[in-house]
This record gives sequence, structure tokens and C-alpha cells, in this order.
Amino acid sequence: MGTEVAKTNRKRTAGIIGALVGLAAAGVAAGVATERYIVRRSKNADDPYAEENFGVWRADEELTVTTEDGIDLHVEVVDGPGPTLVFVHGFCLDMGTFHFQRKYFEGKYRMVIYDQPGHGKSGRLKKGEYTIDSLGAGLKAVLEATCPDGPVVLIGHSMGGMTIMALAEQLPELFETRVAACVLISTSAGKLDTVTFGFPEVVARFRRPLLPLVGLAGPISSAVIDRGRRASADLAWLLTRRYGFGTARPSPALVSYVETMNQTTSTEVIARYLRTLYTHSRLLVLGPLQSVPVLVVCGDKDYLTPLAHTYEITAVLPEAELVVVADAGHVVLLEHADEVNDAMDTFLTKVLQ
Repeated sequence: MGTEVAKTNRKRTAGIIGALVGLAAAGVAAGVATERYIVRRSKNADDPYAEENFGVWRADEELTVTTEDGIDLHVEVVDGPGPTLVFVHGFCLDMGTFHFQRKYFEGKYRMVIYDQPGHGKSGRLKKGEYTIDSLGAGLKAVLEATCPDGPVVLIGHSMGGMTIMALAEQLPELFETRVAACVLISTSAGKLDTVTFGFPEVVARFRRPLLPLVGLAGPISSAVIDRGRRASADLAWLLTRRYGFGTARPSPALVSYVETMNQTTSTEVIARYLRTLYTHSRLLVLGPLQSVPVLVVCGDKDYLTPLAHTYEITAVLPEAELVVVADAGHVVLLEHADEVNDAMDTFLTKVLQ
């Protein structure tokens, strides 16, 4: 009897999955023409950043810092006065996330910018999964190599903010002696497994059981998926615009810049990060951040690390300054760079006096 029930359940599940796949295929087929029309129209729009030289900056020093688990991190240093600003980027991005901040603060502060493991010009983990704990240890290694003394300001976007939280958990004394301030942008202290990405809960619920399967992707299947990602560039561009931005018509050049960073992060690296991101939980260990000035920034249309996650952080850090940027998505620091830069500049001028 139990065997028959199990078979029936499997058939029902297979039927549901088949129906979903069928609907998805039909939707994709029906939407291809519309998709390409929208992309062409968007990319032909007037663009304030059409001539922006994204990804090109000046560095006074480039070095390689090797982490405890053997990953070579690409690090760049820009000389300047005062405390050192250390920028830590997020998942599927690279140091280019801070393009406008790097330009804005050049000459005002010394800056250290690096690529996280598996991202940008940094090396990859040879085996096993990436962890937020190891990212915190990597940040520690970067600090030891580039900032052996003097005050530092830690600035983290998305997973970069989680990296700073991991460092605070590992070395709370550092936040009493060396860390002069922190800036947390579009980040979360946990519960990422509950994020719906703007979908109704009934739809979002279907993607959760599939996440462990993504984590099983090997180098061969990942290479196939990566080719598919490149082949469906228009769809990738539209998804980047949808989930990275909050304005109705963001700069096409800016969307393309973010989409390029996404595409250069391999599927294998993405899969090996998922478990640590979805199990990240550090709301109860943010105590060390209470001893330093903190600025928290988030867009009101961030579907990846929603505003509710920002409010959870500020509830634990009631002294933190909060800036909510209207019509901004997950890459608020690129999408609304002027507003974010002004908020950071005002904050740093006040707390570093």
C-alpha cells in the first residue's frame, strides 16, 4: 500500500513539474520576440552613462593576498590621506561595483578594493564550498597586508556586508581598536532563504526545494549552463535590469555593466556559494558593530536583500544611521551613485572628525 502511494505521489510531483516546465517553455517561446524588442528599445534610449568608461580606474599598487584556504585575492590600493576605506563587494559582482565611489573618494581617503574569492580577478577555491566565515578570514588577510596599522572604514555591499559581519564575529576586538566606522549597503543578517524576489509566495515556494540541486552542479554541467547564459544574453540583461535596479528606465550602459559582472561569475562558483548565503544568520552576533558608527543604506525596491532585512539590522543597531533611497534596487550604489556618495561623504566627515 505504501509503495503504491509513493508511486502515486511521485507521478503527481512529476506531473506538476512537467506542467511547470511546459508553461515555462511556452512562456519563453511566446515572449522571445517581446523580450528582444524591449532590449533593443531600452538599449537605444538616451543614456547619461553612454560614454562612461566603466571598469577603468587608477591604482597606485596592485598586489595578491593569499587566504588561509589558498585563494589568491586580487587587491588594488589607491593612495590618499586619512583613514583607509576598505571596499568589499557582493555576490556575482566584483570590485567594479564601487566604480562611482572609487572615483568620488579618490584623493579624499586612502582606498583598498579587492575581488572576493571566485569573483573578478581573484582565484577560486580548489574544492568544497565557499563560506561566509572564510570570506571574513579573507577580509582579515587583506587588512593585514594593506592596513597593518591606523584606522579603517569597512564598506560592504550585499555579501560584502555579510563578510564584515563575519569578521566582527571572528575578531570583535578589531572593532574596538582599528575599525573607525562601517557602511553596510543592501545587505542582510540572515533569512535569505525566505526572500521571494518579488514573486507571490506561492510561486517563490517552488524554487526552494531546487536550490540543493543547483549546488550539485559540477564543472561539466556548469560549463554547459554558462554557455546557455551567454547565449541568452538578452534575457540576462532584462533580468539584471529587473532585479538589480528600481527605476523604471535605468541607464542601459549601467545595466550592461552589472550584467557583465554577473556573467563573468561562473555557474560553478555560484553553486558553491549558495549554501552559505542561504544559511547565513548573524543577526544575534552584530554586537561588535554597536561600538562603531554605522551607516546602513538600502533601496526601497531591492528584491534581493529587501528593506525588511535592513530594518532588522537597524533594530539591533539602533544608533546606526539609515538612508533609504527611493526607486532604487539592489545596486543602489551604482544606480543612485550621487545620493549614496553624498550620504557616505556626510557620514564619514562627521564620524571621522
